[in-house]
Order: sequence, then structure tokens, then C-alpha cells
Amino acid sequence: MPSRKFADGELVRGRWPGSSLYFEVEILSHDSNSQLYTVKYKDGTELELKENDIKPLTSFRQRKSGSTSSSPSRRRGSRSRSRSRSPGRLPKSSRRSASASHKADVKEMRKEVLEVKLTPLVLKPFGNSIYRYNGEPEHIERNDIPHKNTQEKFHLPQERSYTSTEYSLRPRREEIKLKEVDSKEEEIVTKGATSLRTCEVTGTRTKELEFGGVPGRLQSRGEVTGTRTKELEFGGVPGVFLIMLGLPAFLFMLLLMCEQREPSLLSFPPPLPALSDLWEPRVFGVYLLWFILQALFYLLPIGKVVEGTPLTDGRRLKYRLNGFYAFILTSVVVGASLFWGVELYYVYNHFLQFALAATVFSVVLSVYLFVRAWKAPREELSPASSGKAIYDFFIGRELNPRIGTFDLKYFCELRPGLIGWVLVNLVMLLAEMKLQNRAAPSLAMILVNSFQLLYVVDALWNEEALLTTMDITHDGFGFMLAFGDLVWVPFVYSLQAFYLVGHPREVSWPVASLIIALKLSGYVIFRCANSQKNAFRKNPTDPKLAHLKTIHTSTGKNLLVSGWWGFVRHPNYLGDLIMALAWSLPCGFSHILPYFYVIYFTVLLVHREARDEHQCRKKYGLAWEKYCQRVPYRIFPYIY
Repeated sequence: MPSRKFADGELVRGRWPGSSLYFEVEILSHDSNSQLYTVKYKDGTELELKENDIKPLTSFRQRKSGSTSSSPSRRRGSRSRSRSRSPGRLPKSSRRSASASHKADVKEMRKEVLEVKLTPLVLKPFGNSIYRYNGEPEHIERNDIPHKNTQEKFHLPQERSYTSTEYSLRPRREEIKLKEVDSKEEEIVTKGATSLRTCEVTGTRTKELEFGGVPGRLQSRGEVTGTRTKELEFGGVPGVFLIMLGLPAFLFMLLLMCEQREPSLLSFPPPLPALSDLWEPRVFGVYLLWFILQALFYLLPIGKVVEGTPLTDGRRLKYRLNGFYAFILTSVVVGASLFWGVELYYVYNHFLQFALAATVFSVVLSVYLFVRAWKAPREELSPASSGKAIYDFFIGRELNPRIGTFDLKYFCELRPGLIGWVLVNLVMLLAEMKLQNRAAPSLAMILVNSFQLLYVVDALWNEEALLTTMDITHDGFGFMLAFGDLVWVPFVYSLQAFYLVGHPREVSWPVASLIIALKLSGYVIFRCANSQKNAFRKNPTDPKLAHLKTIHTSTGKNLLVSGWWGFVRHPNYLGDLIMALAWSLPCGFSHILPYFYVIYFTVLLVHREARDEHQCRKKYGLAWEKYCQRVPYRIFPYIY
């Protein structure tokens, strides 16, 4: 194990990523595995730097005390005279000698002490570039925010103080050569400089450095070691540990209560079956066959190929959009199986066993992902990873784990679980007909199946929208997504259909009409909001979107403040929750079990909204504050 060179708490100079500039920083910690130092700049920015990017303070020669007394114009090489120094001037020859000596000292000093000059930089949105949040789309607003209020200050030994929204960082010795830029910058120089100058830099620029910044302006590939978030979500390590233990147990409690004739909270927990009764190798084999079948459909060379959002190194991964084709092929296979007499009732009869098989598979997959992530290059790690084993096992350490071109996370997001959800609902519909001796399924079962089928088909048809969600762009692929995609979605989201099999409910057509109207209203909000967002991201200059009002941000991105996104900050979440309520209403009000999904989904989306809010506030700064003032309600109008 190589020994560390710098101690925690030591004041040193660290190189700013993407440049050759060194600033005073404090050593916070050292990672013995990656051999990276976590340092803190005077403005509070925390970065991880390599050891060769850090130098002791003694290696930099400080400016002589006499040099600070000269005027700013004299330090910039101006020939203007200073009357205060007329008495006692040295002879002309001596002055020339002193001037030459001074220039030599300055030249030598510039080799060791690098200074920053900040120049305004106007960013333009490029291509289809979307950052990692699945929140608000972008456009341009004419009435921008006063940028000077968005800035955070930190002190550097500068010669002047600059104020701007975004900056281009260059060594001062390079700026001297840029006469034209230099003259323009004179307009924004604030006078009255002191020995310790204040340099104002927005937090959004720090975020852009973390996630790639402006291509070709601030860094070259592999040059930036981005900031790593130190804030742990879900209660940190203890929280995620309890979640990983509690979710599988809670899942089986729900399913066992749904199997009871008269489910009641007074009888909680329900009688637990023996573990030997829950595990059946044949069921696990059937589940593996299902997973492999979906993987084969994923590999078919059908559907268009699109690029994802830019990664930290500027690359864009390619994704094949064939989820809807996979759903069609799955429907053909299921239809052929029914035609040939395959008994799908077997799935209902072994529903708990299938849930356990899916849970075991998700855990095994999570272990594989965690082990392989330790060999992944640093630039391929998730921004959410922390370096803590338990937390990273849950949240996912690697952002886009791939086997060749097979993207494991993207595949699991929509294929085995989401399409499996529709298959489970179909199984429940057939089981209801068999157990209740019906010639046709009940109206309540038809409503549940139809509503959820529309939801899944919509997700598969608009598969490209998944590429800009937080799941893909921010979270790694670990237990959270593996268990959620492969277990929670097909076995919890189908709870209403599973409940109706053992607890039949008759729904009249007038009541059904009201439920359908509620479902359609939620779907219209959900789809129109997402379509508006996605269209805006693809082409902000689309004439169809010209009527929308926006707020321009200092990152070059833009926020919609009209249309659906001016109604509430997350109209897609609102539509989602309305649809979730419509799925549960056909089950009646005799028990709270069918409404577990609505309760859970409300908690989930409120938590996700809080994550979005936190990330956007850090990314957009005062622009986000202005957006929140324009759109005060987060999900529910006049409520929350």
C-alpha cells in the first residue's frame, strides 16, 4: 500500500481540474484504494485530486511585499506615471536596471504562481444534450435573472475582482497574449483591489465541471476528476441496510395477506409458510427462461438506435429502442402457449414461489454488479456512489454496466419486470375466471387490466424518454433498481388484480364510467406533460413550442414556466398518482390492501420530487429559486 504524502487538514495548493491553475486547498481525506485526495477549496467546493495534482505551499514563491504597493496599471505593464513616486527617483540607468530586474522577477514568479483571470462565457445548448435530471425541460427566456445575485464568493490571491455568470478559466500568462479579450475584460473590472481579492464563481459552473462542462473549453478528456457527492440518501448506510432487509419481507407480507379470505390488520402478520414450501427449483427455472427470452428479444436487430445523454467524459452510449417490439413478440408467444394448452394458472398457483425466485435472482444479480463495479474505470462510476460498500451495493456503483453492447440496467428497466407485470395481470384474470366459475372476467378485473396495460404500452412506445430519467443518468445499477425492476414492479404493481381473484367485486357501469374518466384525465396530464418535456428537449426552437415561457439558467439550460410545467413543477407525477388511484377504485373500499400502491407511490414520488428539487437547486441556483416562485406548487395544486 503506497504511503500518502499529505495529511488530513494540511493546507496545500491543488490544481483546478481542466487547467494548470493551483489554488490553496485543505486536505479532507484520502482514499487508499483510488489513491485520490478529497480537498476543499476556499469557496467550499470539494474535489478529488490525484497526488501529482497537489503541491505543498512551500513550492510556490510568494510575491515580494514591495510589489504590492504599485498600482494595478503599473503591474499590468502600463507606462502611466505616478506623481507620488517622483521625489527621490533613481537615475535613469538605475531605473532601467531595476525595471529589468523586476520583469525578470515577474517572469519567474509566473512560472510558479498561477493566477486566474475570469472572462464571460456564453453557452449555447448543443444538440440533444440533456443532463442527468428527469425534471424540467429547457428553452430560452428574454428576461433573464440578474446574474450577479447567483454567485458564491471565495477568496483567491487575485489582482482584480470579476463578476460574471459563467467563466472561462485560463492561466494569466496566456491571457496576456490575448489583447482583444483583455481589453473587453477591462470593462468588468471592479476597482479598489486589495491584497486578497474576491473572485465570484457560480455553483453551476462547478457542477458543469463535474459533469463534463462545455466541450473543448474547460477540459480535455480524462482531465477532470469531478466532485463526488458526500450526501447519502435513504438514511445512509443504516437506512439502506434496513430497506434491503425490510422490502422483501414486506412484499411477502402483502402477498400472504391478499391470499387470506378476510385480510385484517388484526391478523397481521399472516401465517408464514415454511421456507421449503416457498422454494421450488422448477419455478426458478421458469423465471430464468422468462428472463432469457426477454434478453433474446432485446438483442434482436430491430428498432432504431439512439444516443443517450452525455457522460462525464463526453461519450454518448447507444441504445436500441425495441421494447415495444419485444412486447408484441411476447404477446405472440403467450398467445401461442394458450393455443397449445399451456396452463398459465400454474403462475397463480405458485405466485409466492415466483416472487421468491425473482428475489433470489435480483440479489444474485446485485452481487455480480457490485463485484464487477470494482474493476470499472472511475469515469464509469455512478454519481450517486459513495465508496461505502453497503450503500453502494444498494444504490449501485457502476452507472452503465454492460456486457458488450448489452446494457444490463436499461434492459431491466422495461423488459422482464414491466412486461412481466402485464403477464401477471393476465394470469390473474384467467385465475379469476377459473376460481369463480365465470364465463368472462369481472368488469373490475377488466378495468384493472386495461388501465395497467395502457400504462405499460405507453412506457414501451415512448421508450426513448427513459434515457433522460434519474434512474438512467444518475443512479447506479445495484440492489435498489434490480429488486425494484425485477421483483417490486411485477409482484406489487399487480396487487389489485391479485386481490380481485380472492375478493370479487362488482362494479356498475355508471361507477365504471367515472373511474374511466378519472383514469383518462390522469393519463392526459401524464402523457401531455411528458410529451411537452421531451419535444422541448429535442428541439427547443420548434415553432409549436414558441408560445411557452421559459427561464434561462446560467448553465445554458432552460426551465419551462408555462404549459403543463407552469401548472405544477412535476405534472407528470400528478398524472401518475391520478392513474394509480383509478387502478385501485375498481377494488372497492372494503379493505386498504388494494390502495397500498397509491399510498406507496405517493411516498415514492414525493421522495423523488425532493431528490429532484435538491439536485436542481444545486445545479440551477437562483434560476431555480425564480422558477419556484413562478410555479409554487410541487405536485398537487394548492396543496403541495
